[in-house]
Amino acid sequence: MAKEAKKKLKGKWNLYQKSGDKLERKNKSCPKCGSGTFMAKHASRWTCGTCHMTEFITNK
Repeated sequence: MAKEAKKKLKGKWNLYQKSGDKLERKNKSCPKCGSGTFMAKHASRWTCGTCHMTEFITNK
């Protein structure tokens, strides 16, 4: 029998991580828009694609 190749996840499934029976979000959600909107992580900031809110990451 041929070995089955693992499929690479695409789209929204890249934003979740499976731990046991639960799905956990990798990115944080926007405080203005609510829990249904993810924020994108850049090198120095978190940005919401819907309301364009930006949180800057500060190094301590």
